Amino acid sequence: MSENTQVMPIINDLVGPEEMPIISNNEMEEDNARPEGTFRLEIENFSKLAIIKEQTLSPPCYVRNLPWKIMIMYRADEYRGLNHAVGFFLQCNGDSENTSWSVNASAELCVISQKEGISNVKRKIQHLFNPKENDYGFSFFMSWEDITDEAKGYIKNDTVFFEVSVTADAPHGVNWDSKKHSGYIGLKKKSAVGYMNSLLQALFFTNQLRKAVYKMPTKRDDSNDSDVLALQRVFHKLQFYNKPVGTNKLVKSFRLEILTSISLPYYDIQKFLKYLLVKLENRMKDTSVEGTIPKLFGGKMILYIHSRNDNNTSKLTQTFYDIQLNIKGKKNIYESFKDYIQVETLRGVNSYEAILYGLQDMENRVIFESFPPVLCLHLKRFQYDPVTDISFKINDRFEFYDKINLDQFLKNKEDTPADYTLYAVLVHSRVDHNGVNFNGHYVVFINPKGDGKWCKFDDDVVSRCPKEEAIERNFGGDNGDIINWRMMPIKKCRNAHMLIYIRDSELKNVLQEVTINDISKKVYKSIN
Repeated sequence: MSENTQVMPIINDLVGPEEMPIISNNEMEEDNARPEGTFRLEIENFSKLAIIKEQTLSPPCYVRNLPWKIMIMYRADEYRGLNHAVGFFLQCNGDSENTSWSVNASAELCVISQKEGISNVKRKIQHLFNPKENDYGFSFFMSWEDITDEAKGYIKNDTVFFEVSVTADAPHGVNWDSKKHSGYIGLKKKSAVGYMNSLLQALFFTNQLRKAVYKMPTKRDDSNDSDVLALQRVFHKLQFYNKPVGTNKLVKSFRLEILTSISLPYYDIQKFLKYLLVKLENRMKDTSVEGTIPKLFGGKMILYIHSRNDNNTSKLTQTFYDIQLNIKGKKNIYESFKDYIQVETLRGVNSYEAILYGLQDMENRVIFESFPPVLCLHLKRFQYDPVTDISFKINDRFEFYDKINLDQFLKNKEDTPADYTLYAVLVHSRVDHNGVNFNGHYVVFINPKGDGKWCKFDDDVVSRCPKEEAIERNFGGDNGDIINWRMMPIKKCRNAHMLIYIRDSELKNVLQEVTINDISKKVYKSIN
């Protein structure tokens, strides 16, 4: 690296390189855990790169406690007849001997124009940095002729400026202190149970439920209590420990290894939630917390069935713990609710068979009688095609909001407005190439205190994040990043799969403080 190589943070896109103030390393490292950073590398005597043919590295810029460097090199391949070019890469944690770390990041690589009227050259990357692939970028970012021709505007006095803006998730496999950086800890990842950790975190922060779980009587030596005891232990450790919590005993005691078998489709998150809630509801019977589940999660809807032949109408009142919303062809959450209560006409082969009257044309309609304190909305992004026997994911853009009002969907207005605050967003992401799913992963964004201060829970790693990352970036649609991986176009898609809202009138109650005093001595003894 040349003695004149230096790192400088960008202040304004309109500021020229010669006007850029140099920031000291101490200032640069004040917030090493920050999620994003922008830094520059200035290379003087740039033309000499073609002679020395060695890579040039910038000093490190720390993001998420990891060192990131710009790496520039002269590239040419005479054998293949390729033109001389500049290789531009982003390197992460390049000097580490750790063999198990990884961090997902996106970045914009840029060659800065030094001539008025000439635009910067920018290209984006998305990559999972790890020990085997700790740098990523472009072997042929720009041709050597273009970058060294002063008339083109990218070199001046044989000096070129390179810039990188990187945004990184919290890393795995390195010394990332989730408790220190977010105030919370995560759950250790268990194979083939993708969405379990996300759901458990969302239920844990539903404090009224957590307090009820703590009050459930258990005995250490009673195998019938093993499921409740395992859940109590996980909740207790999440609340009071400083390191990620394992879930092996919980999975075994609740028989979750069967429900979350890899043979089951990963879009069964709604069934998984219902299974847990019903399991808890049954275990709470004949205890001091009986009825907690329906009180928290239970709403009521009325199903109207109208026979068009004899003009007869019947109705059935049902309790629901979640609502499944169609998103295909819907712009936002309100359109999905309107679709949910639309009249459905059943004719022909879909009509109703009456014993005395034969096939009857029917009209079905749902109207909501009441909404619960905790409202779980399952967005139907996965659908099954019976012709191809394949499940596919709908990546269409679908908007949801941090505040919603559902009064218009009620049969009669309730005592308090149906105003809700978004509390948790369960997100599924995957990488696609020509429609083929490379991998899938779940994370959950939680607003623990209902005050708009969001955290991202990615299994064992927890970090604070802006509201935009929790909401707008998970609408789906064209928010995926197109990247090149081994000369193949890859699109990384992520979108919300389940939303959890809390009714404003119940917010303080649902998110009430839970302390060590809420755990009875008997239960505490069993947990420990």
